[in-house]
Formats: sequence, structure tokens, C-alpha cells
Amino acid sequence: MLSSLSIKNYALIENLKVDFKSGLSIITGETGAGKSILLGGLALVLGKRADNSLVYDKAKKCVIEADFQIENYHLQNFFEANDLDYDSIVIIRREILPNGKSRAFINDTPVNLTILNDLSSRLIDIHSQHETLQLADAGYQYHIIDSLAGNEKLLEDYQRTYRELRTIEKELERIKINQAEARKEYDYHLFLWEELEKANLKPDEQEILEKELEKLSHVEEIKAKLSEIIGLSERESMGTLSQLSEMSQSLNRISAYSELYESLYGRLESLLIEFKDILGEIENENDQLVYDPGLMEEVDERLQLIYNLQKKHLVQDVTSLIEVRDQYKVKIEGVEHAEEHIEDILKEIRTIENQLKQLGGRLYQSRVKAIPEFISLMENTLKRLEMKNTRLSINLEKSKEFLFNGQDRLTFLMSSDKGKTYETLKKVASGGEMSRIMLAVKSILSDYSDLPAIIFDEIDSGVSGEVSNRIAEVMQKMSENMQVITITHLPQVAAKGHHHFKVFKKEVKTGISSNIKLMNEDERLVELAEMLGGSKLSESALAHARQLLS
Repeated sequence: MLSSLSIKNYALIENLKVDFKSGLSIITGETGAGKSILLGGLALVLGKRADNSLVYDKAKKCVIEADFQIENYHLQNFFEANDLDYDSIVIIRREILPNGKSRAFINDTPVNLTILNDLSSRLIDIHSQHETLQLADAGYQYHIIDSLAGNEKLLEDYQRTYRELRTIEKELERIKINQAEARKEYDYHLFLWEELEKANLKPDEQEILEKELEKLSHVEEIKAKLSEIIGLSERESMGTLSQLSEMSQSLNRISAYSELYESLYGRLESLLIEFKDILGEIENENDQLVYDPGLMEEVDERLQLIYNLQKKHLVQDVTSLIEVRDQYKVKIEGVEHAEEHIEDILKEIRTIENQLKQLGGRLYQSRVKAIPEFISLMENTLKRLEMKNTRLSINLEKSKEFLFNGQDRLTFLMSSDKGKTYETLKKVASGGEMSRIMLAVKSILSDYSDLPAIIFDEIDSGVSGEVSNRIAEVMQKMSENMQVITITHLPQVAAKGHHHFKVFKKEVKTGISSNIKLMNEDERLVELAEMLGGSKLSESALAHARQLLS
């Protein structure tokens, strides 16, 4: 249940703190005193979008904090799933900073609004006046029946499978569109792929070919230089090889006289061996190197093919050309194997549709069983709310389509007088009747829900007299299962509360501020008398107030 609410620097509230208790709590106050602002602050801390224009003093941050006792509501799994510290009292805090940014905290851990709203929906239901329109909404009507039928897990499985079906259907549509576009370009892509495939490209061949062409283009110059080297090396008396050999022999003759000479001789001998090896390779290269115009033309043609392909496909190297070739192959295979892929997806869709049919069938049967019980409970509750002749009829028709809430269509109908035909709620019910119907729905759902608290914002508007007494009795009955807080202008309802709070305005240094207080018995008596007879207290109003309280 909601145990306390603290609001600082919000709308007309400078600083407010109120403690709530279990049972039925009443909130009254003059029009404009700040009752709606109080609810607005609570809605903000529960996850409503922040509005910087509602900050009382723009130079300071707005802080709203709500404490809930949750020890009996099995919420440990929620806290574990969202990596939050669990305690029997959960503290939710919302801050709006002067720069307009807002922050939310659960037990001092920062959270996003998605998590905050998820938790809030498990803690409290705030029913504002305009929410009676929900009764005509098909989604809310399904919620009512499914709550009584205990379909939460079954509906969750169905809707998860439904979203899966819609996702894969969109994917199939996307693939079909892509395939249609790909088929238009298939022949062109096939031509490009075949051209690249025929080229038989190798990743490093461009560099090898460019070096080969460079060598073939300068064969005569290379041969001349190689021959010159061979001549210099092998000249009879002055050749390099001859001179190195003589030097080696000279060092060999004196190597016995010193380790240095011996070392120098060894090094020169190694140099001579290396030189002979180099000279052998030069002679071999010189013998093999011939001017071959045909080979040079062949290399040049291969390079020109590579250059043209690079220019055509706007790339700089052979590796990129190979990647382009492989991409065209994927596109071609995608078209050639499209039907197989589409058939695989269609099989998956048929499997999911079969799962949906099973889940939808189970939902339908469960709802069929729950509807008579709900109609009976509603009509009995409406009798208590002075709508004795009201009759409900709920149509549940099977559908061939898969809908978000199942494979059936649900329609709530009502007849307000005996003998009259059934019509939709919004055609038959007045504003006051819609409020009572909504209260009846909420009271029934309270027996099937673990929700800790509910707040009604003038759900009794548009009614008076005995009806208001009946409304108060229903709310009293609800408060046996959950905490009920109601804002009202009716003294008959206010008198039935276990606790009575008054919202009022007072002057502060910065202007006017709204506040709230829990009234004692004498203050409550005066408040009820004023609600009955106006600000000028009369003995008759006080006597009537005493009678209501008794």
C-alpha cells in the first residue's frame, strides 16, 4: 500500500508530506485547493512524463517521493530481474532539475521510465474521471474478462507468439520486395559475376605482374649490366674473383703467425664463397633472360584487364575485386534460391499460426467460462449501486483472423430498462452510470488482483442521494482487500472513510501553497457540515454531519 507521499517544489505545492493508512481514505477540499495537483505529483513519481513548467520555483529542483509497503505482494522476482535492491518498503523518487531534465530512482538506484512504469502498474491504480471511457475500449474489456479468467500467463504467451508472427510476416514481405528488385537486376549481376569469375583473379597477382612487366620492358639494359658484372668479375688478372682468390691465398700463408690473420683469412674465404654464389646466380639469370615480345604483351594484356575491372567497379586492388565478385555471387544465389528461402519462411509461419490457433482456442474457452460469472457479479453490484434494471450482455465471437488479444471479438452490451434492446455502453449509459459501472468493474477486479492500492478521482461525480451512499459502501467493501483512496465532493461518501484528509491552500513567503492534513474527529465534523451546508455552519448541517458519521 501507499504509506507516504512527499512533494517539494511542484505546481502549487512548496513542501508537502502526508502519511496514508490501510482501509478507505477520503480526500476532500474546495475546488482549486490542489487535489488534482496532489494526484499529478503522485502520477509523476509513478512514471508520468516530466513537465518543467509545473516546477514551483524554477531555480530549485522538484523532488517527489512515494513509499509503498510491498511485503505481501510477491514482487521479489521483479526486483531481481531488474537488478534492484528488494525491501519490504520500496521508496520511489522522482526529481526534475532546474534545467528541465528528470531522474527516477527505486530504492536509490537510478532507473528509466520503462522500469518505473512497470513497477508502478504493480503497486497502484489511479483512476481519473476521464478513464470511464476505457469501458468502451475493447482492450480494457478483454482485460476485465481475462482478469476474472486468470488468463494472464496464457494471454502473455499468445501475444508473444502474435508479435513473433507479425515480425516474421514483415520479414517475408521485405524479402519479397527485395527479391522483386533483385530479379530486375539478375541478368546484369550475372553478367558482371561471370566477367569477374572468368578473370580468375588472384589476390597478389597485380603486384607480381607489374614487376614482371617492368623487368621485361628493360631486358636489354639488364642483360648489359649483368654481362658487365660478369666481365669485371672474371677478367683474367684484374677480375674481382681473381683478386679475391689471390688475397685469400696471401692471408692463408701468414695465418699461422697470428689469430688475427687466421680470422681475416676465414672471413675472406666466406666472402669468396658468397661472391662465387652471387656470380653464379648472375650468370644463370643472364643466360635465361631473353627479350620475349609475346610474353611482355601477354603480361600487359593481363594487367590491362585488371586495371579495366578496377576502374569499372571503382576499386583500387585485386582483393577488392574479389570481394565485389563474391557479393555478386551472393545476390545471384539469393535470386536463384529465393523460392526455397520463402518456402522455409512460410513453413515457419504455418508452425506459428498453429501455435496461435491452439493458444487462441484456449483463451476463447476460458473467456466463455468467465463471462457468465462476470455478468452475474456485475449485475449484483450494479443493483447495490441503484441500477436495478441494468442488464449486461457480452458477445464473444470467434474470428478467422489473429488479433492482438486473441482469435475472437469481444463486445460489451447493456440494457438500462426491462424490455429494451441491448446497445453498446456509450450509447446507453449516462456519465453517472458510466462512473458506477466502472466502480463495479474495479470492485470485482479487486477480488482477482494482488494490486496493493487504488485511487479514485471523483468517481462519484454526477450522482447524489442514496446512490452516493451505495458508492461509498462498495468502496468500503473494496478496502477490505486493498488500500482505497478517493477524492470526493460528496459528504455521504466522505463520511464512510476510515481516514479523512483535507487539501487546502495557505499563504507562504513565496505566495500561495497547497497542503494536506489528516483531520481529527472535530475537524472532520466541521468539514462534512461545510460540504452539506456551505461555509456558514448551521446546527442542522452539523446535526446532519453527525448523523452521517454515525
